[in-house]
Amino acid sequence: MLCWCPSGKFTMGSPRGEPERRPGEDQVEVTFRRGFWIGKYEVTQGQWKRVVGEFPGKFTAGEGDDFPIYDINFAATEEFCQKLTETARVSGALPVEWEFRLPTEAQWEYACRAGTTTATSFGDKLSSKQANFQGKPYNGAEEGPPLKQTAKVGSYAANPWGIYDMHGNVYEWCRDWYHSTLPGGVDPDLYAAKESAVKNRTGEVSRVRRGGCYADHGWPCRSAFRLRFEPERHHDHIGFRVVAVQR
Repeated sequence: MLCWCPSGKFTMGSPRGEPERRPGEDQVEVTFRRGFWIGKYEVTQGQWKRVVGEFPGKFTAGEGDDFPIYDINFAATEEFCQKLTETARVSGALPVEWEFRLPTEAQWEYACRAGTTTATSFGDKLSSKQANFQGKPYNGAEEGPPLKQTAKVGSYAANPWGIYDMHGNVYEWCRDWYHSTLPGGVDPDLYAAKESAVKNRTGEVSRVRRGGCYADHGWPCRSAFRLRFEPERHHDHIGFRVVAVQR
């Protein structure tokens, strides 16, 4: 199931006065010339089985067809997207000029905000009754019961565009290489911008992950929060969702 994200403009990043703001969130203006579709939910374990096959690892943070897939590296997400594209084209569900892939960092935040300008799509506070995270709620919101694992997708309220779990549950891979500043401009896409990506202490570069997770406090679940993650790594706190875009 997919939700439509219309063409348009938005301000990416966080204003200087936002509580718990971190470096690398300086605001930029982004324009999308075309709309795109994004997964209504994070990709689930059941969808993974249908598209790729049995998961070779062990689920340690929630298991079932309606739970998000996690503990997968960047290459595995691309394999899923490629196979889903091929299958959908053969069935006629996806036109040949469209493809499934990971969202860019800008597409992810645009879909997360869903037209809002506050720290989260639910406002300037975030309760653990509104999203799956544990620890301190964001900016004085009400505390809810911590699950200490993933939740079935769609267990919490959707954002204004009908998209679920953009805050919390599992971090989500984005296709961009991680840079120290946000990508602005028209249709920004840093998928191939490896040479200018930020290097870690060992000289490695990372892809972007977004959204916070079940093991976090509330503040990393903000719409603008961003982290790096080396593409070869995997963990039980990171999964993904897809977008369908016109090439």
